[in-house]
Amino acid sequence: MIEQWQLNQVVKLSQQQPDLVSRAFDDFFHAHNDLWYAVVVGAYLDREINLGRAAELLGLSRAELQKRFATQGIPLRLGAQDIQDARAELQAIESWRQL
Repeated sequence: MIEQWQLNQVVKLSQQQPDLVSRAFDDFFHAHNDLWYAVVVGAYLDREINLGRAAELLGLSRAELQKRFATQGIPLRLGAQDIQDARAELQAIESWRQL
């Protein structure tokens, strides 16, 4: 079981050596796609990210993620809730177009 002190130290280390922690997280989540999906969905449900950003993080189109969420009973928040959401959705669209 992960203890709070471990999480605290990872956060602290991420401020001191961000590249090291970033690589470790990338490797970990790459090896555990199911956990990455759960983290992204959790961030979406907690309104930390919007649908467009969630789709981008998961490497899916917005339409694909909408279908997946609908199938899984995950509530869809369509449209920007505020100006921050609108900007985030615009950024997600722009990055998707560059692919």
